[in-house]
Amino acid sequence: MPIPLGRSTFAMNRPPSVLASAAVGGKKEGEDPMAQWFDEIHNDTTFGEKTWEKAESRFQQRACQLALKKAKIAPEQVKLLLAGDLLNQCISSSYGVKELMIPFFGLYGACSTMTEALALASLLGDNGVIDPILAVTSSHFCSAERQFRYPLEYGGQRPPTAQWTATASGAALVGKSSKPPYLKAVTIGTIQDLGVHDINNMGAAMAPAAAATLLTYFADTGTQPHQYDGIFTGDLGQVGSKLFYQLLAQQQVNVTSIHQDCGCLIFDAKTQDVHAGGSGCGCAASMGCGYLMRQLEMGKLHHVLFLATGALMSTVSCQQGCSIPCISHLVYLSTDPTPVFQGG
Repeated sequence: MPIPLGRSTFAMNRPPSVLASAAVGGKKEGEDPMAQWFDEIHNDTTFGEKTWEKAESRFQQRACQLALKKAKIAPEQVKLLLAGDLLNQCISSSYGVKELMIPFFGLYGACSTMTEALALASLLGDNGVIDPILAVTSSHFCSAERQFRYPLEYGGQRPPTAQWTATASGAALVGKSSKPPYLKAVTIGTIQDLGVHDINNMGAAMAPAAAATLLTYFADTGTQPHQYDGIFTGDLGQVGSKLFYQLLAQQQVNVTSIHQDCGCLIFDAKTQDVHAGGSGCGCAASMGCGYLMRQLEMGKLHHVLFLATGALMSTVSCQQGCSIPCISHLVYLSTDPTPVFQGG
């Protein structure tokens, strides 16, 4: 059973592994050097479908299929599927995974959904009863723009703080194995709301959630940044990453030498018009299930904290003038299977 290390952090007594993972991206994602870490790039971002929403479902379906194929596991062998996305009622997930016929829990953590799913898979899988578990999420630039901002035909001008929603999906199969990477600990985030109202400045809204969760993890485990060789946040982008550093500095914590943000990794800001970086559920999911997992598998990284961030607003809350509550969940990935206890 998981071992509580505080109110929010749990160490796995028998850490499960990421048995296999897969990342699928669209045309824009294939134009960046990070494209090499995707399993598939689809230049047709409609995926042959008539709507953007159906296309997103296909991206998610394909990521699941690839992860299962890598693990050599049939869908009927999977005990549980954890999935979510950005759209109303999580329709990308429900339509995307329905044909797999796997017992299903729908999740909503906005862009934090990948680490939310991995955290839950770790907690449920540690007891060995539910094994294996498939975690997946996705986003699509066109479906997200239609829901949260303006139809593409409107041609609205994006401010410098805006980020580009990734057309991508990532899936990870979690279960018992003797091979890394291992999911050794999780920290469940708390909702943070510092009064940001601008839906075109997600980085500023989400940075406090990432900082709060990371500080909680360090306090609960008794560890410090230098004990890890990578800290990956999910789509804070350029603006949010700077604020993240400032918030941590207020608590005398410095992670600048080991921190990378998925929103800054997935696109090349110099050659691609993405303004402050990438965003969307598929951003952290594809970078986590592609680039990050490959670095751990190759032994280039050994101890990594992966914390995706999510803005929990809706179109209604924004239209009503509400501020944007945000959350971040953390998973500790390692090549070392030794369990983590208090004090590191």
